[in-house]
Amino acid sequence: MTIDAARPADPPERLPAHDVRLRLEHERDSRLSQLNAVEEAADQASADLLAVQTDSARRVLAEIDLALARLEDGTYGVCEGCGSAIPAERLEILPYASRCVGCQQRSA
Repeated sequence: MTIDAARPADPPERLPAHDVRLRLEHERDSRLSQLNAVEEAADQASADLLAVQTDSARRVLAEIDLALARLEDGTYGVCEGCGSAIPAERLEILPYASRCVGCQQRSA
């Protein structure tokens, strides 16, 4: 299985699903390590800071899990806002992105 990611005026690039899965799993492992580090430092930091860091890590982990589900159901790389292909460059930077930049800006 491959993933389409369009660039303006260029034919779509094909990203192998295996490579996407590896990137997402690496990102997930990194966030889990971050979450563990935050939880281990609980006695050294303020409760507010820990809550923000924990919430952030958990939010990204949920986004990664949703991206893995989209990979499985064949919708990975398709913008949830407009239905167009999310550019490969965006997915390289943020492999769990569910929207193109324009739709993400409009939803913020």
